[in-house]
Amino acid sequence: MKRFDLALLIGLIITIAVSNFTSFKESYKSLQNGVLRLHVLANSDSEEDQELKLKVRDRILEYSSELFGEGLSIDEVEGRVKQKLDKIKEIADEVIKENGYSYSVDCELVNMDFTAREYGELTMPAGNYDALRITIGRAEGQNWWCVMYPPLCIPATTVKDGHDADSELLIDSKAIVTAKDSEDFFSKEEYEIMEKPERYKVKFKILEIYDGIKKKIAN
Repeated sequence: MKRFDLALLIGLIITIAVSNFTSFKESYKSLQNGVLRLHVLANSDSEEDQELKLKVRDRILEYSSELFGEGLSIDEVEGRVKQKLDKIKEIADEVIKENGYSYSVDCELVNMDFTAREYGELTMPAGNYDALRITIGRAEGQNWWCVMYPPLCIPATTVKDGHDADSELLIDSKAIVTAKDSEDFFSKEEYEIMEKPERYKVKFKILEIYDGIKKKIAN
């Protein structure tokens, strides 16, 4: 093969690779920006405090549609969250008092780092996500999180596949989500990233290195 032809072939391969990676990066960032997670931290790891954490979680999820409405965009939901932080705190305080505790509660909308987590049939990749963060008391116990928007969280009172979901919502930070209708909230590319994350391990690593270099340059 002539050098000129070889150079063209290499250039074409690089162009395709860069285009493919750029498309992946845009889908991944879109996924991050289109999700609101619920993050609840218990006072401690005692059995009682962990149970209290789950009761707070259940009450928040129970009132989620009333608090935030339905059929809203991510920006509208986050706007509602900011407006309803006092009400969310009031609900959490109520649960705590009902169970005989006097822990303080903090509720805030934050952007924080999450590790990759499996939620039922889907895997939410590691990265920075906006989250409704509820901290109970000293907030030194195990935490619980799920995807609040799109509404993939299933309250412990929900019956799933003939079983009481509460038996599956263990005190090990795992959440139960349903893949049913979740495709309606994500693009085909975003859903594939969550459904088949093993296909994107190399790209995730490249993106991690890429973002690291960008941060160093910015600093």
